Amino acid sequence: MSAIGVGVDLVEVSRARAMLADKGAHVFDRLLTPAEAEYCRSRPDPAEHVAVRLAAKEAVYKALQGSEAARGIGWRDIEVKRAPDGRPDVELTGLAARRARELRVDRVLLSLSHTHEAAIAIAVLSTD
Repeated sequence: MSAIGVGVDLVEVSRARAMLADKGAHVFDRLLTPAEAEYCRSRPDPAEHVAVRLAAKEAVYKALQGSEAARGIGWRDIEVKRAPDGRPDVELTGLAARRARELRVDRVLLSLSHTHEAAIAIAVLSTD
């Protein structure tokens, strides 16, 4: 396995909470896929889960950078999911999937962590 891209991002939960208070459903509709929005809304503190998903999306976006076209990757082109074993997983669509194919990405490894104050994500693009 070879790593061909790495990205990391940190989001303060208070920032996500303020976005939700200010923009409400618009945050869910613009930044998250319907499945991500449903999951976050089902949690006791949606802001924590929104924050960690935004960090994950940004980390994956950073890992995919390197071409002019990659700058057009949208928030909803990167979806954070849960694998059957519970670990975080990523599904890429649109420009993100196209960029991953250009880089010959076989897997996106994702690690997430959050507290009531901050959320962090690390993404590693790999080839087998």
